[in-house]
Amino acid sequence: MSDTKNQRVYLVDGARTPFLKARGVPGPFTPVDLAVQCGRPLLARQTFDRTLFDLVILGCVNVIADEMNPARVAALRLGLGEEMVAFTLQINCGSGMQSIDTAYRYIRDGSHQMILAGGAEALSHAPLTLRQSAVEWFGQMNAAKGPLAQARTMAGIRPEFFKPIVGLERGLTDPITELNMGQTAEVLAHRFDITREMADTYAMESHHRLAQAQKDGILAREVMPAFDRDGNVYDHDDGVRPDSDMAGLAKPKPVFEPPYGKVTAGNSSQITDGASWCIIASEKAIEEHGLEPLAEIKDSEWAGLDPSIMGLGPVIASTPIAQRHGLSLDDIDLWELNEAFAAQVLACLAAWQDADFCKEVFGLDDAFGRIDRDRLNVDGGAISLGHPVGTSGNRIVLHLANAMKKCGAKRGIATECIGGGLGGAMLLEAV
Repeated sequence: MSDTKNQRVYLVDGARTPFLKARGVPGPFTPVDLAVQCGRPLLARQTFDRTLFDLVILGCVNVIADEMNPARVAALRLGLGEEMVAFTLQINCGSGMQSIDTAYRYIRDGSHQMILAGGAEALSHAPLTLRQSAVEWFGQMNAAKGPLAQARTMAGIRPEFFKPIVGLERGLTDPITELNMGQTAEVLAHRFDITREMADTYAMESHHRLAQAQKDGILAREVMPAFDRDGNVYDHDDGVRPDSDMAGLAKPKPVFEPPYGKVTAGNSSQITDGASWCIIASEKAIEEHGLEPLAEIKDSEWAGLDPSIMGLGPVIASTPIAQRHGLSLDDIDLWELNEAFAAQVLACLAAWQDADFCKEVFGLDDAFGRIDRDRLNVDGGAISLGHPVGTSGNRIVLHLANAMKKCGAKRGIATECIGGGLGGAMLLEAV
């Protein structure tokens, strides 16, 4: 334990797997497999012994039965030692960012010096669940005593008992509002007059930006190749569509509010598998181990709002950070805003430009301002590369730090909406 309080905290390095699009069958990697795939090369390029971490934190939403507490399983497989404490956390889409934030607060307060913080998700491994009526029937069968009772219970069997529901479908529906995440994006599209053409245009740009980043090798240090047990290599985000155009994006029908909705499969984030790690360290650790940080973590914020408009979480979480530090929108050079849905991202941008909204919610005299597209998600986002929910918050913080270094930016904010009516944001500053 250190007696130092309010230590400066840095993001030293990080890596992620390629994000692999789910294609109807379990993918080649479990959450822990993914965490190990990008963790090994990340740790191999460090100059310090891997057992020097004080703690391992991993965000994961859909934990599979064979990997309870995946943070601990991953820590052991990564060779961090039997004495390494590791825990898994879950705050829906914010889990990967929450792991960084928890590390940031531990280090800032002086109790830790170096933490491995990550996120891992294999949505293709989401479980199949039985309907409640089927669960009750199986329970009755188990409790039936003797052939006669079993026969009576057997007579109550129904064909739908054997038609499972994908757990992810239930997980993406808010239990309070009974709206799924796509429907909440439709609410925002209606509130801020987001058209289908606007959403499709944004989606097309996301694909083009990621394709260009891949072509230019911008992601080379960030994305680590993954190797499955059959020797197959996965070396890039495979959901990207470089030839995406407006004609193609106009074809899919609205998914959640047909026939007039704005949200389609083409302008929504993709169901994806992927993992990401960030090394978070104190100034003392950086000096002791001769590390070169990517960025300093200056602040973070978590906010709650009506679950039916959960997509405005980035606005509700980011604006207080700017207010706290006396920053205008022009003082933020780069933004990483997780692209859950194109309509949702555009609604956030519209809210920041809405004077009445900003006055009512934040007490501002005018609109917060307009974020230029050349400062937002400069290398694409979840629409083009996917949204493994427990990982995305970690990825956007890591990529923001890398993008800031590449562009020579001074400040950046990574932010995301979170299912259930939450938002998270983190302010980074150049070293």
